[in-house]
Amino acid sequence: MSPRTRTLATTAALATTVALALYGAGPATASTGTGTGTGVTAGAAATVPWSASHDTASAAGERWLESGTLVLDGTLTNTGTGCYSVWTRFAHDFVVLPSTKQAEICGAGSVGFTVRKSYTYTTTGTVRVCRGTTGTTDCGQAVSITHWPIG
Repeated sequence: MSPRTRTLATTAALATTVALALYGAGPATASTGTGTGTGVTAGAAATVPWSASHDTASAAGERWLESGTLVLDGTLTNTGTGCYSVWTRFAHDFVVLPSTKQAEICGAGSVGFTVRKSYTYTTTGTVRVCRGTTGTTDCGQAVSITHWPIG
């Protein structure tokens, strides 16, 4: 096999692997999330951890693709007395959608949440934790939830 043919074959195999990962074709043992915010994942190879925080609140969990749907499963935890919320924001192509509140908590404790969003290769999204429950004016850093590690 010539070096050019070997390179083309390797590139084609990599493209197929990436395409399968992007469109939720995970391992045969994958299970689906339950929507309970309990950390149920779609199989270890298909999940990506994420986390975001602001002041005394933090949110963390896993995300994966499931049949053309991005699933974000997590828990919002607060160790202080104030109110905090988790917000997502998506863009499709160049159309940026408004932020959407996914969970809120007042006082110390934890609350689980699950987000499902239709996903294509032109979808981008972020998650962030904000002080209060009514807006996104006092928030921590936005964290990407649509970048996918390769490897």
